[in-house]
Amino acid sequence: MSDPVVRTTSGEVRGLQRGELSAFLGIPFAKAPVGDLRFAAPVPPEPWSGVRDAREYGATAQRGETGPTLIPEPSIPGESTLNVNVFTPRPGEPEAKLPVLVYIHGGGYVAGSPASPWYDGRAFNRDGIVTVSISYRLGFDGFGHIAGAPSNRGIRDWIAALEWVQANIAAFGGDPARVTIAGQSAGGGAVLTLLGLPAAQHLFHAVWALSPAVVSVPAERARTLAAKLANLAGVTPTREGFASLPEERIKELQDAAGRHDSKDRLAGVQAFLDDGLAWGPAVDGDLLTQPTLESIRSGVGADKPLVLGTTDDEFTMITDGAKGKLRLVPAGVALGMLGLSRDVRRAYLAANRAQHRKGTAAMLGRFTTDHVFRTGVVRVADARGDAPTWAYRFAWASPTRTWALHCLDVPFWFDCLDDPAVASIAGDAPPPRLADALHGAAAAFIRDGDPGWPEWRGGATRVFGGDPSAPDVLADGYASVRALV
Repeated sequence: MSDPVVRTTSGEVRGLQRGELSAFLGIPFAKAPVGDLRFAAPVPPEPWSGVRDAREYGATAQRGETGPTLIPEPSIPGESTLNVNVFTPRPGEPEAKLPVLVYIHGGGYVAGSPASPWYDGRAFNRDGIVTVSISYRLGFDGFGHIAGAPSNRGIRDWIAALEWVQANIAAFGGDPARVTIAGQSAGGGAVLTLLGLPAAQHLFHAVWALSPAVVSVPAERARTLAAKLANLAGVTPTREGFASLPEERIKELQDAAGRHDSKDRLAGVQAFLDDGLAWGPAVDGDLLTQPTLESIRSGVGADKPLVLGTTDDEFTMITDGAKGKLRLVPAGVALGMLGLSRDVRRAYLAANRAQHRKGTAAMLGRFTTDHVFRTGVVRVADARGDAPTWAYRFAWASPTRTWALHCLDVPFWFDCLDDPAVASIAGDAPPPRLADALHGAAAAFIRDGDPGWPEWRGGATRVFGGDPSAPDVLADGYASVRALV
């Protein structure tokens, strides 16, 4: 069978035939963000003549070796970093009108890659769903405040990619009227940002947020961080000043500028919990006029079905290394040092007795998980009121990493347990039935707008991989975090 060719609005592309499925990789949705376009809003690509090869992943905004990561996300060199990857069972068949999944990768808004083998759409293709993974500018280039440049360039990249989907996905067998956006971690925060963004409402129809890190950097903090970076670089905090710095230097300085200055480790942790990520969606008064949670509470996106959830111990792996030092520190004292009042500490510890019994390190890991991720589920779900909203938890503990940790749910959600890199995070024999359940719920939601369990309505939560003797759906599955909300 020959490799398929599909016509897009910019020209024809040749994909890769893989059995009954096809992959089209590295298709530009915007011009390369270099030179005069480096800090500009995305610009549509120049049309091309002939057939463009789309059989290898395009360049990524992530650069260089990242070292070991929980999700394999390779860096690919090159300038044309604004591209999409399309996986489809029905290329060149606009009459197929299959539902569409658009996936936004995570990485704290400073890292990550759409070229991960885990984001390959073959399992969703098997279920009759066209799958798209997209790229976007990262870190300061994507989200830093620059006088004289468009704000939130990374968000503008998401919008441009979704506009490309609207204009082109029918040619790949997809239905532009049935687009679900999904993402994990920063990608989960990205899709919630889009859910609360009035300018993006016409570009998608449903949302699934895995472990969403909801970020709305205040305008003043965005300006302060940019000024700090410029000062470190010895340039003026203007478009011209930042443009004089090579991307390698920007990357180095953004890490330094976003780092908390305190030499007290506990104070640094508290500052991170209070301030959140340095680089990410910022309240700019233009594209984002208010924080995402406030926008959702006001009713933006209420017509769109939403599923959101977390793993049970996203960050507990981080505190494991401090077990020895924390062994003799009561959990209540440690939580008090992080700013929790006595009444909140008592209520929170009472609601987390099982975790408390595992020691102070485990309790602090759970608190960090709850503060950064799980309270956000409750806040967003409650803010939606009667809008169609479903919540879940991923409770299966990794046999290699002890906990139901950050990113562990991703290979189950994509049903890619056969990928060799899965063993490092999920062991040599991850349960296929768990993948069937989680991936099956995702596919059902993308196709039909319902994942298959009761809506939130005050706390109803589907638990994946929990105690087999307990019910799959809890009446209030996030009750243990409510003392923090």
